[in-house]
Amino acid sequence: MEQEPPFVPGRSCGDCALCCKVMGILEIDKLPGAWCPNCVAGKSCAIYERRPTECRTFNCFYLLNPELTDIWRPNKSKLVLVAGANNITAWVDPGTPAAWRKEPYYAQLKRWAVAAAPALGQVCVRIGKRAIAILPNEDTDLGLLEDNERVLLQRRHTPAGPVLSALKVRHDDPRFAQARRN
Repeated sequence: MEQEPPFVPGRSCGDCALCCKVMGILEIDKLPGAWCPNCVAGKSCAIYERRPTECRTFNCFYLLNPELTDIWRPNKSKLVLVAGANNITAWVDPGTPAAWRKEPYYAQLKRWAVAAAPALGQVCVRIGKRAIAILPNEDTDLGLLEDNERVLLQRRHTPAGPVLSALKVRHDDPRFAQARRN
């Protein structure tokens, strides 16, 4: 029996189905940025009982993090937050591609980027296949990120101190494998 995730009390997906639009679903070849063909009018899943494993195991960060207030609810913010080990991805509704730049969202994304920087953690914005790395010192538009590519952060030492840069690399690039081990 599957165990329910520790949702913040009183939170549920309810009438929000933005994840069904902004994220890709490999199991059914659904690309990010387009409504899932199984989503009924942006409100519910027509195949909920037999939905793909990716959908069954997904829970947005808003449902799990009590520090996020109601303004972060995806159908309000137009952002679906996904948190992993030392990374956060903000999947943006392509109908409102600048939503991540609005306040209070942008300031919080920057704070998360600053906090993640010492461990080379990532904060990325995804608008469809487009990826933008949020770094403490700048935002780097990486363009389209293909399925076989990943975002890699690198630390450069400068006279002013360490500076992070972001680049996209193939998933089999040895630098990516090394970064995952560190």
